[in-house]
Amino acid sequence: MLTTKKLTFEEFLAQYPDGYGIFELVNGEIVQVEATRAHKNVARFLMFSFNDEIRRLELDYIVDKDIVFRTKTAQGREQGRNPDVGVVLASVWNENVLAYGALTEPIQLAVEVVSTNWEDDYVDKLDEYQRLGIAEYWIVDYLAIASRNYLGNPKVPSVFVYQLIDGEYQVQQYKESERIISQTFPELAITVEQVVTASLIHKL
Repeated sequence: MLTTKKLTFEEFLAQYPDGYGIFELVNGEIVQVEATRAHKNVARFLMFSFNDEIRRLELDYIVDKDIVFRTKTAQGREQGRNPDVGVVLASVWNENVLAYGALTEPIQLAVEVVSTNWEDDYVDKLDEYQRLGIAEYWIVDYLAIASRNYLGNPKVPSVFVYQLIDGEYQVQQYKESERIISQTFPELAITVEQVVTASLIHKL
C-alpha cells in the first residue's frame, strides 16, 4: 500500500506554492485555504482596524494577513498555520528581516474568520494556539455557522475572544452591538455588528 510521506514544517516552507494562494500544513499535507469575498471583507476590516490602533498609539506591533507560523498538535505533529489576520511584535518580526515570513515563536494575536470547516477554528486551532502560547485568539463567526453548543440558542453572529491566562484560554463571547474587548488593543472601539456589516453579505 502506497503512503504519502508526511511533511515537516521545514519541508512545508520549502515546498510552499508562493504566489498561488494561501496554504497551511495540516496533518503533514499542504492544504490550500479558500475564502469567499465576504470572508475577506471581514478579515480586511479587522486588519485595518488593528493597524489604525497601531499607528495611532505607536504600538510595537505589525499586522498582516500572511503571517505563517509553526504549531504542534497534542500528538506532537508539526502544523503550519496562516490565520486570516495575525498581529506580531515588530521586534520579533524584524529580528531577521531577510528571512521568509514563517515564525516558530507565538504571535500576539490570531484571528480566524469562520467558514464551513468551522470545527478547525473552534477545536483544532484553538488547541494549537493555546499550546503555542498565542496571547489572544479571536474566532469571528459572522455567519453564525457553528453549532448551538458554541453559539447558544438562537444562533447569532458572534466574536469569541480567548485570552491566555496561566497557560489556558479564558473566553468571552460578544454579540450584536457589544464592543469587542481586546487586551492587545484595549482602546479598540468596534462592535460585532460592525464586523458583520463589513462582510457586505446583506447587500448581495
